[in-house]
Amino acid sequence: CVLCGRTDDCPEKYGEKRTFVEYNLTVHYYCLLMSSGIWQRGEEDEGVDGFLITDIRKEVNRAAKLKCNICKKKGASIGCVAPKCKRSYHFPCGIKRECIFQFMEDFRSYCWEHKPVQTFIDEESRGASQCTICLDLVEHLPAYTILKSPCCKNAWFHRECLQYQALSAGIFFFRCTVCNNKDKFQKEMLRMGIYIPERDASWELEENAYQDLLQCYQHCDIRRCLCKKGRDYNEPDSKWEIKRCQCCGSRGTHLACSSLKSWEQNWECIECRSIFAKSGKYSRKKKRSLATSEKTDGTTCLMEEPSPKTPRQSSGSQRSFLLQSPKRMYQNNLSPCSHLELPSSNRVTMSLSPLMLNRNWSLRQKHLREQRKEVCNILKELKVQVNTKTTRLNINADDIWNSALKGFRQRNFSPTNTIEINFTNCTNRPKTDTSAASKHHFFQLLMLHLQNSSLFEGSSAKNLSLDFQAVKENLYFEAGKMIAVSLVHGGPSPGFFSKTLFDCLVYGPENVKPALEDVADVDVAQTIKMIKYANSLSSLQSTIHDCYEFLAAAGCLRPITALCDKNMLVNDILIHHVIKRIISPLESFRQGLKTLGVLEKMQMHPDAFSSVLCHKPERLSAETICDLFTIHPSSDVKEVKGADFWMGYLQDVESGESVVTFEDILLFVTGSPSIPSIGFDPEPTIKFLRIRYPIGNRLLNSLELPITKTYQQFKNKMELTIRNTLRVESE
Repeated sequence: CVLCGRTDDCPEKYGEKRTFVEYNLTVHYYCLLMSSGIWQRGEEDEGVDGFLITDIRKEVNRAAKLKCNICKKKGASIGCVAPKCKRSYHFPCGIKRECIFQFMEDFRSYCWEHKPVQTFIDEESRGASQCTICLDLVEHLPAYTILKSPCCKNAWFHRECLQYQALSAGIFFFRCTVCNNKDKFQKEMLRMGIYIPERDASWELEENAYQDLLQCYQHCDIRRCLCKKGRDYNEPDSKWEIKRCQCCGSRGTHLACSSLKSWEQNWECIECRSIFAKSGKYSRKKKRSLATSEKTDGTTCLMEEPSPKTPRQSSGSQRSFLLQSPKRMYQNNLSPCSHLELPSSNRVTMSLSPLMLNRNWSLRQKHLREQRKEVCNILKELKVQVNTKTTRLNINADDIWNSALKGFRQRNFSPTNTIEINFTNCTNRPKTDTSAASKHHFFQLLMLHLQNSSLFEGSSAKNLSLDFQAVKENLYFEAGKMIAVSLVHGGPSPGFFSKTLFDCLVYGPENVKPALEDVADVDVAQTIKMIKYANSLSSLQSTIHDCYEFLAAAGCLRPITALCDKNMLVNDILIHHVIKRIISPLESFRQGLKTLGVLEKMQMHPDAFSSVLCHKPERLSAETICDLFTIHPSSDVKEVKGADFWMGYLQDVESGESVVTFEDILLFVTGSPSIPSIGFDPEPTIKFLRIRYPIGNRLLNSLELPITKTYQQFKNKMELTIRNTLRVESE
């Protein structure tokens, strides 16, 4: 170092040692900061953090004339600021002699005689206690190596421990380890010579530091797991989706393995149930004397593991969950502000009318199917724009976003060209080699990535988030473009838009009134709740005072003279946080959705597009598969029972009496496990032929079925062929 003359490289003691080859200069950062005759006259990116090279040379020449009062060598660039004190020393020498260096304001230095000290009460100067950082004993002495917290009476630290803590936590997180005080604590520590870097905490700067926390438990712990693909297999939106224990989250079960009708149903593991039972907080539901019984309530299946003889539940049987939803709401005593917005008397009536709810559910599902058919026809009209010219995208499934972004931004990419997908990593290719299946698999991975990306926030129904880096890189536009291309080119629909986001896209943000459910930030949501549920003017004003800075930053400060003013304030906060805050990402996202005319069609047919953008695809059922496939007219089914066997087999799959799922059947025939919003091209057909085993023709989306004498023969051949084919492909 040109200032202290030492070769030590110890960032914790002397700061970072920097070498500038072009200037033939090496310097410790702290030596530079504390030198008495130099100032930062340049910008941060000039010289060494604002210290100009010429100024450093002048300071070296000045210090060369001064002798260190500690080591007696020349080059002492630091002087004591106490009046009439003429002591000079090197920074390392000052550290060794227990001088104090204040890394603030004028960067003052005090020698060993004039250094500031902490005052101690006589009672405090006795005994010892634990250092709250290293947990070793620290004596209560007025010594250089020991520091006392200014805000806590019994908080004592080693100086070295505090310095390491400050370097790690940075200015934003360095605070008293006992009471969490920041301002008073930092001010005292700076006075006593602790260096606090002006940067974020080290754990915040480490890339993927919290990656392990994002890993969800995915394992079925039920004693008799029914899934043929193993306990770790998890397929969302199916009966093989893994549900975690609602209490501990460290145990899981497949929906089918615990006879859960829907993912929304609660489930507790055996360990948590036993804890509740011992504490007396857990009891079985009593039978009701009304029309609904314990069997229809569906709660008993949450408590016990299914019998080995119990048939597995189908992924398509959802009605039982919808039947019990109002009852569960009533039992949990939800407030009148619940989703249904009905008085409690109405909810009780609904819980006693399962037939009426069954009818409403059927009508709603029928309405959604009609809307999806309308979307299918609209998308087919838009697909007319797609020509036969091919654009080939090389996709790495392990890095789906970056490879997709690169493909969409390449010069020869056009949304009107036919898209071909080539997976560059063989291990992640789809279980088929047809171009349609590869394309669907690509869009499926892409939609899943978007749903979980930083561009969106929320649990299931998502709104746009505010990511400044994404705005800078125009990623919101690309996301909207990808969704539009996926819809028109036969990919899956997102299905995760919130109603608020959809309405902003269709009707414009100025015509949308957001709700509390749209706020994903827990702290902001809590602030809004405190304001919304304030029951007196004084408590409301106190809450506003506590969150004054937040309201000022949001531009939502308004005079509060009556309790009813809270409603307007809540509305202002919601509009700012959900809409105004993300207005720039929203506009970019809208521009992306204009690709191929998708946004225009959304605005013309909002109800229809809401069914595919705000709702997950309908779970496959026997009725859905039956309607999807058309029996080829050339099939001679008058003399055989092929059609009856086919319908009977679909019923077995739905009731869980088959090892094959509807997704397996679709994958076997089309190469896709789900039905795209635009439908299949060509439309799936069935042929009954005199062949030995079923054949799935994925190029034509055709299923060729054997003519058999008995249903059992038909079922055995179906299951053997489909299961073995998919197993071989996956291997």
